[in-house]
Amino acid sequence: MKIKNVNLETVCGITSSFPDNRDIEFAFIGRSNVGKSSLINSLLRRRSLARTSSQPGKTQTVNYYKVNDQMYFVDLPGYGYAKVSKELKEKWLRMTERYFKTSRMLRVVFQLIDIRHEPTKLDIDMYKRLCSYGFSPIIIATKADKIKKSGINSGISSIKRVLNVVSDTPVIPFSSVTGLGRDEILEYIWEYFILFSGDD
Repeated sequence: MKIKNVNLETVCGITSSFPDNRDIEFAFIGRSNVGKSSLINSLLRRRSLARTSSQPGKTQTVNYYKVNDQMYFVDLPGYGYAKVSKELKEKWLRMTERYFKTSRMLRVVFQLIDIRHEPTKLDIDMYKRLCSYGFSPIIIATKADKIKKSGINSGISSIKRVLNVVSDTPVIPFSSVTGLGRDEILEYIWEYFILFSGDD
C-alpha cells in the first residue's frame, strides 16, 4: 500500500460528536508514550503530522486522518500515565468507548504495546475491552529498535502470553527509527480495506 495523500480531516474533543463517515476506519490505541504518534507519522511518511512528545498524554483528541481519499486512520488518546487528573482520564476513556461503540465504519483496531516490557494491567484491560466490543485487535509491538534483535521473538511471546491473545492474532514488531514493521502493517491495512470495501 502506497500513501499518496493524507489530510487531518476531523479533530474531536470530549464533548464533540463523531463524524458520520462513509469510508472505512482503522483505529490506533495504546498506553501513553507507547509511540502511537510516531507510528502514525511513519505509516503516513510525515514527520510531524501527528504531534509527538516525550511527555505522555500528547494526544488528547480523536483525530481522523483521511488517507488516499479512501480510508481513515483514527488516532485515539493514550491511556495510562498521562499526568492529568483522574477525572480527565475517565473522560478520555469514556470518549474512546463511545467511539468504539458508535462508529459504523471502524473495521480494525491496532493496539500498541511496548515490546520492552510485559503488557501492563491497563494494556490487558484495554485488550479485553476491545474484544468485548467485538474486535480482535492486531498488536503492534513498538520500540523494537531499543532491544536486541535476539530479544524480539521473546518479547512477542511475552505479549501473546500476558494478553492471552485470540488465536492467530498478529503481533508485529515495529520501530519508527528503523522502519521495521511499517510495510507489514500497511499490508494488513490494505488487505482489510479490500476485504471490507463495500460491506456497509
